[in-house]
Amino acid sequence: MSKSLEAQGTATKGPFVIDLEKIRTQARKDMDDGPVTQSYKADRNTVLKLLNGALATEIVCTLRYKRHYFMAKGINSEAVAQEFLEHANEEQQHADQLAARIVQLGGAPDFSPDSLTARSHSEYKEGTDLTDMIRENLVAERIAIDTYREMVRYLGDADTTTRRIFEEILAVEEEHADDMADLLARR
Repeated sequence: MSKSLEAQGTATKGPFVIDLEKIRTQARKDMDDGPVTQSYKADRNTVLKLLNGALATEIVCTLRYKRHYFMAKGINSEAVAQEFLEHANEEQQHADQLAARIVQLGGAPDFSPDSLTARSHSEYKEGTDLTDMIRENLVAERIAIDTYREMVRYLGDADTTTRRIFEEILAVEEEHADDMADLLARR
């Protein structure tokens, strides 16, 4: 006897029905695939490439913000330096999230320093003074915003977990861009 889960649906969606026996059998059969089940619809290799590109971007952003933190000089530099440090720490958290997701999907996070800047969406620009550093960070945040937004669109419903990670990171990148724009307006 096949066990199923059913619930009353709405007028537009119809009833909710899943075959639990089939799901249970498939879960046991493909245990080596970890969290990637048969219902995963994305191209895993493409998603891993997107995640590793985003990982490189977050590492480059972490390094740039860290450099700017240590190099910030001049009037009001202490407050700006603290903002740079906060952003560096958040970018590092993003990198950690992305690396963890890569492993969940059966991939290997690429931390290779030799190809880091080539894989990164944003550039590593040192900046010549405090204003230039703020500008370079704003440019990098705007690049991250656009690339992550495209990744969210691409993933759609094919990989909702990765999409949600990108959406969460995107929201923080928008906050970072807003912070940098505010700092520029005050200069």
